[in-house]
Amino acid sequence: MGKEIERKFLIDHQKWNNLSKPEGKLFRQGYLLSDQDKTVRVRATETKGFLTIKGQTIGATRMEYEYEIPVGEATELLDHFSLTELSKTRYEITFNGKVWEIDVFLGDNKGLIVAEIELDSEDEIFELPDWISREVTEEEKYYNSNLAVKPFKDWI
Repeated sequence: MGKEIERKFLIDHQKWNNLSKPEGKLFRQGYLLSDQDKTVRVRATETKGFLTIKGQTIGATRMEYEYEIPVGEATELLDHFSLTELSKTRYEITFNGKVWEIDVFLGDNKGLIVAEIELDSEDEIFELPDWISREVTEEEKYYNSNLAVKPFKDWI
């Protein structure tokens, strides 16, 4: 069984802006199915496509199955079958041996920056970088599938 254990955090914008960071990757992602129990997501970068099936999140854990697909097929699925969509630039930063994925959202979610870290267990101990603001793991409004429906611009 595929399993993802992931925690989410908001970013201190000022510290993030001052941070030296690698080049980001533009992601376009849409949802073919999204409800409380499961999501089916399509994601396209410039060179790769992915089809991802995720189960219901309990705590920081959920079932996850991800498959690489041709980028052309990912784009076609996004263009013709996606119910909702969002875009973001993703940066990967290694801090104390752990990879942090930082998503700088675009479009209707512009202004939102979320960091994610994947863990081996829910009780794994790790150090927070100083650019982390607060944890939002259990706040459903920060799930990408929800941001595609109720974007950040509508919160403020």
